[in-house]
Amino acid sequence: MVSRKLMGFWALFDVCLLAAGVVSIIFSVVYRKQDILLNLTISKADLTAALVMGIMLVATFIFSIGAIIQKNHVTIGLVILNYILVADAVVVLVIGSFVWFFSLQQRNNYHALYVELPASSRVFIQDKFSCCGYFNGSDAVEPSTFCTSSQIAFTNALDPSDVNNADSFCVTKVTAFTDYTLNQMFSYTYGFMPIVLGLLLFSLCVINKRKEDERFKKIDAKRGGRGFV
Repeated sequence: MVSRKLMGFWALFDVCLLAAGVVSIIFSVVYRKQDILLNLTISKADLTAALVMGIMLVATFIFSIGAIIQKNHVTIGLVILNYILVADAVVVLVIGSFVWFFSLQQRNNYHALYVELPASSRVFIQDKFSCCGYFNGSDAVEPSTFCTSSQIAFTNALDPSDVNNADSFCVTKVTAFTDYTLNQMFSYTYGFMPIVLGLLLFSLCVINKRKEDERFKKIDAKRGGRGFV
């Protein structure tokens, strides 16, 4: 018989899998709100990927309940569950790695996105961070409350390669926000991997234990039900 301790660990990781799926779905829904900096940092594709991943993890949890309640000699459900968990692990790895790789080239990656923003959004960012232009004073700059004609002229005269002038341009302040957000995203995503792999490991243990119990039952039956002692 499968020990209570083993089943307890299996149940713990299964509940954690459900929690991971729910967190991913909530993230996808909540971060669709209208927020200029968040919308710049997190694309609709990212939110859709989080939603798909969350649905997959919740669906895996639901399937796992049906698999674990099968009779002791029926292990096909748990075998299928393990294949599903492998697919979940691949999805988690791909999504987490995509966000991580994107975060390595933020200054250039977000430049393309920054340029595509509406002028009103760039005005908001300039006034919020008290900066003018992205890489330099003439790069995608918009007249705003902070970026007056004189301020734009002053910023445009600064040397972008001088670290002392970094705070005058928007790239440093924008990527400081995006870096924190992206780090949180791929850290949480990679954090789902131990849960998926842990459940996979304990499912394998349950399968082996159930097969072992069935094998001893058959041996016991051949001995006339007298046991080994």
